[in-house]
Amino acid sequence: MNLTERNKELMKKFETMINTADTELAEELVASDAPFYTPASPEPLYGGKGYLSVVHWMRSGFSDVQWKLEEMVADEDKVAVRWTLTGTHDGEFLGVKATGKKIKTSVMNFYYFNKDGKITNDIAAEGMIGILRPLGLSK
Repeated sequence: MNLTERNKELMKKFETMINTADTELAEELVASDAPFYTPASPEPLYGGKGYLSVVHWMRSGFSDVQWKLEEMVADEDKVAVRWTLTGTHDGEFLGVKATGKKIKTSVMNFYYFNKDGKITNDIAAEGMIGILRPLGLSK
């Protein structure tokens, strides 16, 4: 299997990891020194556990949050993914109390891989607006 195909297969596992918050898969798929940034933490979070912290942060506001991998483009060291994110705002999120509103938005992420096939970086396109708009926090 070439690196492009390997990366596509890894992203399918990654989808399972973020939707189940599987710690074992997170350690398998994410480099331990990979930094991740979130509005929930002033400092970067690292590795699989750090990435899952971002997932848990989302779940604190949307307990049923799910990411569906809609399409991806891959090469030997990176993958671009378009996700559909869905959930119900049933917990406090960014200081906003639960509204019960359902969200559905598209988000785009770019994932970078090291030679061992582990994610070293995740750059997100500005998808937060798709979460904030249904909550009445943005126009």
